[in-house]
Amino acid sequence: MLIVAAAFILLLLMGMPVAFAIGISGSLFFLQHPELPPVIPVQLTVSQTQNFALLAIPLFILAGNFMNKSGITEQLLNLASVMTGRLKGGLAQVSIALAVLMGGVSGSAIADAAMQSRMLGHEMIKRGLRRGFVAGALSFGALLTPIIPPGIGMIIYGTIGQVSIGRMFAAGFFPALLLWLALAVTVSVTARLRGYEPERKTRPSVRETAVALRGGIWALLFPVFLLVGLRMGLFTPSEIGAFAVVYAVVIGLAIYRKLGRVTFLEAMQGSLGDVGAVMFLIALSAIFSYGIVLERIPELVSNTLLSLSQNLQVVMAMIALFLLVAGLFVDATVLIIMLTPIFLPLIRELGGDSVHFGIVFIVAATIGNFTPPVGAAMYTVCSILRCPIGEYTRESAPFFAAVALGTLLLIFLPGAVLFVPNLIFGG
Repeated sequence: MLIVAAAFILLLLMGMPVAFAIGISGSLFFLQHPELPPVIPVQLTVSQTQNFALLAIPLFILAGNFMNKSGITEQLLNLASVMTGRLKGGLAQVSIALAVLMGGVSGSAIADAAMQSRMLGHEMIKRGLRRGFVAGALSFGALLTPIIPPGIGMIIYGTIGQVSIGRMFAAGFFPALLLWLALAVTVSVTARLRGYEPERKTRPSVRETAVALRGGIWALLFPVFLLVGLRMGLFTPSEIGAFAVVYAVVIGLAIYRKLGRVTFLEAMQGSLGDVGAVMFLIALSAIFSYGIVLERIPELVSNTLLSLSQNLQVVMAMIALFLLVAGLFVDATVLIIMLTPIFLPLIRELGGDSVHFGIVFIVAATIGNFTPPVGAAMYTVCSILRCPIGEYTRESAPFFAAVALGTLLLIFLPGAVLFVPNLIFGG
């Protein structure tokens, strides 16, 4: 597996798309073992796409694109402004609140970062906020999106690790609020030091608050309906994805009335590209994962970590720190696919909860989307705002520290993370 890992890293450094890097490097394992039938890589790739639970991924992607095209983003932006407009930091605080509200809509950190950069980024710069600070706030704020249902990372982790996807969805709420607090405090402290003014000077009236809440209520109810449907047994995780698509279309057509023929086709076209990229990556990852299991890599990693410590929190902290470093070079989806079979058995052996670990795992892996040298969300935001990577790195360091400390804090708060899933689905 050393040759496979070295080939994977080399292909990434050469700029090869991640899916092809995984598939090609994974195929090298079979060249090293000619005794294995050559049809196995093909069978693995095809069989991976036949997993019924993974059907939820393209459906949720399609639902998210329909929601974005339905005009719901403008309603949520108005609600976020009413909620946080009077806090220090102005539109930076609004953008972080919007990321929380968008969590139940898009499910993609990169999509949310790109959308907010186009909507708010240039306006924030016009109001005197430093370009690097704006890029950092918009980028790291998008971390909140994939941990609020229906996050795609949760579906992948739950499918690979045989963990309840419904409980994973429910467990995302507290971490999202904790990380929102960490980012909001970071923005507030920076705003006070630099004299950034609030977006609003006066409190919103009761009528204004009611109008904003009414405008965004259908998006806020979306994750609630998902959890209720799963809890009552009305839907499986895959079927709830189909419900999400129908819900998004009905909201766009009947409530906001902005989902027309053109926007419908745009949502379909955008979904095709998103689904193709994600599912192709998942399919080729089966080739890579086969060698990991056959070489007993999970047992080797477990024995190594257990030789350092047998304390659950210490081991989880080491894994989180490893993910923070690995995320600098590898995409979050890839880390979840490749490392779930390695780390999850170890956590179970130590008596840890799979859902609690899954949330910590997904958050720590996702942070890499916002850090150099390969952060996809970082490059997206910096490209839109024309922000130099060096300036972004300096200005976003406080945001990285805040979310990293928040992730480590989640390790020691299993009860808080599991409170909602235990309340909904039972202990």
